Amino acid sequence: MAEEVRRGGARTTGREEAGGRPGAIGGRPGAIGGRPGEAGFTREDGQLTLRERKKLRTRQRISGEATLLFIERGFDHVTVAEVARAAEVSTMTVFNYFPRKEDLFLDRIPEARELIIRAVRDRGADESPLAALRALVLGLLAERHPLAMVGEGFEHFWRTVLDSPALRARGREAVEEMEGTLAGLLAEAAGGDADRPGHDARLAAALIVAGVRAACAGAVARQLGGDPVDEVAVEQAEVLRRTFDALERALPGGA
Repeated sequence: MAEEVRRGGARTTGREEAGGRPGAIGGRPGAIGGRPGEAGFTREDGQLTLRERKKLRTRQRISGEATLLFIERGFDHVTVAEVARAAEVSTMTVFNYFPRKEDLFLDRIPEARELIIRAVRDRGADESPLAALRALVLGLLAERHPLAMVGEGFEHFWRTVLDSPALRARGREAVEEMEGTLAGLLAEAAGGDADRPGHDARLAAALIVAGVRAACAGAVARQLGGDPVDEVAVEQAEVLRRTFDALERALPGGA
């Protein structure tokens, strides 16, 4: 695509890798374990194989082209076939990487899920799950990671989401999926059954997700209103700290 779109603080064309843009936080339903491996993709030292790197580049190219089209014309006015043509792949290939059209735009959902899983499971011996999540969220904001939802040019992304009922619905679904994943992780951390979290784990997960979601909604609204990103980021860090302080008071023992 000849025309460039400012996205996430960088000017990019559809031929470049997708990145620098937020995605809805959430994850896929099912087991809370890490992403299942694919035979022949990962070497014994954990590095990506050539085949896996090629697949990752293809995924990024497809999502990048889709994002440019969605921002330019609106999500509901672009077909998957048009995305495939722009990315120079078949429609079947698009669906191999993205089972749903919405996931072409909200493509960071799996990444968010993996970050949450690692934060809780790899926390320090004396660190609570809530403290690990606090460190994760504030760390993402400090590095201006797209999942922190604060960054230059992100208003284009959020306007596209708000203008599409399908994307808004997928975003709500993703939040529910994240809450379920987190409930399983909290149950596991407490020595319970991750696949059948009890009421305490589900309540804690719901409170944590609601708190972070409310904080992020405020930051998004300010960016859409044209507030300077640096000011939004500073205030957002303080809002998140207050949010986690309140969660610590509400959840004795750090969930």
